[in-house]
Amino acid sequence: MRELPVVVLPVGVDDDALDACLAALEAGTPTGTRVWLADDAQAGPRGYAIIERWMARTALKADYTRRQRGVGEVAHLDQVLAACGDADVAVLAADAVPLPGWLEHLDDCLRSDGAIATATTWSNAGEAAAWPRIGEIDPLPSEPERLARAAARMPAVHPELPAAIAHAVLLRGSARRRLGGLDATSYGSWCAALTDLSLRLAGMGWRNVLCANAFVARQGEGRPFDGDMDALSARWPDWHARIAGFLMGDPLRDLRQQLVRLYDDIGPEEAQRDLFA
Repeated sequence: MRELPVVVLPVGVDDDALDACLAALEAGTPTGTRVWLADDAQAGPRGYAIIERWMARTALKADYTRRQRGVGEVAHLDQVLAACGDADVAVLAADAVPLPGWLEHLDDCLRSDGAIATATTWSNAGEAAAWPRIGEIDPLPSEPERLARAAARMPAVHPELPAAIAHAVLLRGSARRRLGGLDATSYGSWCAALTDLSLRLAGMGWRNVLCANAFVARQGEGRPFDGDMDALSARWPDWHARIAGFLMGDPLRDLRQQLVRLYDDIGPEEAQRDLFA
């Protein structure tokens, strides 16, 4: 069995989101996958109890670290990624709900083309990679297993995105290290630092792509910290025009509609199918 990328989950302050994320991660990720719960002094007593309980029963190869004092979202994640060396790392948002097959399909995507530096999944709150409507925030999927089966039937294509998106992204470790990692000096939020990293990677000839057959849901979009958008605009003056052009042109429209059709056609999972297998 192949070794899948390391999964990094930065622990947040929302205990309910953490509980839902860990449950979905357990259900949708192959046994033995390496998972790092990285806590920048965010989890409170209930969050820690959720982690402790999950760690005791998970079939994943999980580790948990906690800083005594927070150093900030971007600085902490940059330290975690640096500790992973050249390993490819899938970073999940703290409120992500990964659907079955998400990590295998992301890994297939990265392996398919050595020029791909970042691979992002579809999401209900995925900005440029949002489904079923681009740039909109939809509720969490009501039938996640059905959606996962529909996504798995999508073609293994990897169209370009303006930048990677923070709900779920697989980073090629060797590419990230060549650029020196995240810029924790200029940005406070992971979503802004990831956009900056993506643009630097693209400038060096790497690709930031959508993995069209993987889906990770999320409760809402990531929000930049104060000053992050100004910092992005100063460094990348054409960024806002670029993302606006992508949202208006919607080059992923056909793929998005194809996933809608597959979801409609595949229907709900057959009741008690295991009894008749």
